[in-house]
Amino acid sequence: MAQNPLFLVPNIITIARILAIIPIVALVMSGDPTLRWVALVLYVVAAASDWLDGYLARAWNQYSDLGRMLDPIADKLLVNILIAALAWDGSLSGLDMIPAIAIIFRETFIPGLREFLGNTAVVLPVSQLAKWKTTIQLVALAAILLAGNIPQAEIVASLLLWAAGVITLITGWNYLSASWPHLSGIGKK
Repeated sequence: MAQNPLFLVPNIITIARILAIIPIVALVMSGDPTLRWVALVLYVVAAASDWLDGYLARAWNQYSDLGRMLDPIADKLLVNILIAALAWDGSLSGLDMIPAIAIIFRETFIPGLREFLGNTAVVLPVSQLAKWKTTIQLVALAAILLAGNIPQAEIVASLLLWAAGVITLITGWNYLSASWPHLSGIGKK
């Protein structure tokens, strides 16, 4: 008898990552510098859990369809909702909104593309660059949270966000290019 996927440790960690978004955003939006430190700690734990749930799923052979679905959703929710909160509280400069919007666009568009292609023979496997993209996005957002309390970190945070934006666009383009023959009808018989 198969174990209920809700009770698999990697899935519990993924669900906890999704639920952690609520207090992280509430703490950021409070405007209190001390609570922003708490938000940063919770965020780092949530971001690190992305690695942990994958590691445990592999180490304990606890794979499930639920986990395969929830893990990328958790990452995208964490990134996109935190970007919205950081834009709301003024942590992102006007220019930093360019990579922020690029990230939100790609993180919404590519899953939609994957869903559309789900009923076809076209497979868009996650590339190594896409895995690095997620890591750089998570690190950039941690740096932006930090810069809210340590202004000297703002330039590093901005550079990391721009790097994340560029890599995000590259991976989005790679996925779109790989799927283009199917989307355009080129190569169909």
